[in-house]
Amino acid sequence: MRESKKQKAERIKAALAALKEAYPDAKPELNFTSPFELLVATMLSAQCTDKQVNKTTAVLFPLYNTPEAFASLSEEELAPYIRSCGFYQTKGKNIIAASKIIVEQYGGEVPRGRDELTKLPGVGRKTANVVVSNAFGVPAIAVDTHVFRVANRIGLADAKDVLNTEKQLMQNIPEEDWSAAHHWIIFHGRRVCSARSPKCGICTIRPYCLEYINNQKKTEKNDAVR
Repeated sequence: MRESKKQKAERIKAALAALKEAYPDAKPELNFTSPFELLVATMLSAQCTDKQVNKTTAVLFPLYNTPEAFASLSEEELAPYIRSCGFYQTKGKNIIAASKIIVEQYGGEVPRGRDELTKLPGVGRKTANVVVSNAFGVPAIAVDTHVFRVANRIGLADAKDVLNTEKQLMQNIPEEDWSAAHHWIIFHGRRVCSARSPKCGICTIRPYCLEYINNQKKTEKNDAVR
């Protein structure tokens, strides 16, 4: 489907409005009560479901929920609590190392800047964006697998990698909606626009989805040939 800049902007605006209407209460699905808890939970969530992370932190956080507490742990002590999240050895090592830096360099307070956060062991741009957005209210778009897939499928972005997807989303979405749109897209990816079998039949974003529109045009063209 070829579209002018104006048509693209109008389609994206309509898609965002439909997402907002579909998921007005979209919010983080990780449980946390402090920026540090969110940081740890997000680090644990790499290649793990939020549901499993929440089960893990429900046991972990009542015992350890401050940088000082985690900094005092050995990897062997932490491992049994986070084993179910996968890649627990690497995650445990990074969480403890990050906790020590937060204690030693930031007075026990999670840094508020994305650049400072990404210097912590095990903290990439996605995790940093999640923390600055949800813990500190800084507009940001964290691109995880759901956001990457759905944004490019719908046509909110047209990128081959995570970083360029984030940059394009920041260009195509009003800044005041960045954080909310991140959650709208994730909710849509988890509930409707799945990777293998998207539920296009019940999708309210369908009229503005570039992939769906293109597939429909191909089908119509093939039918016409027959």
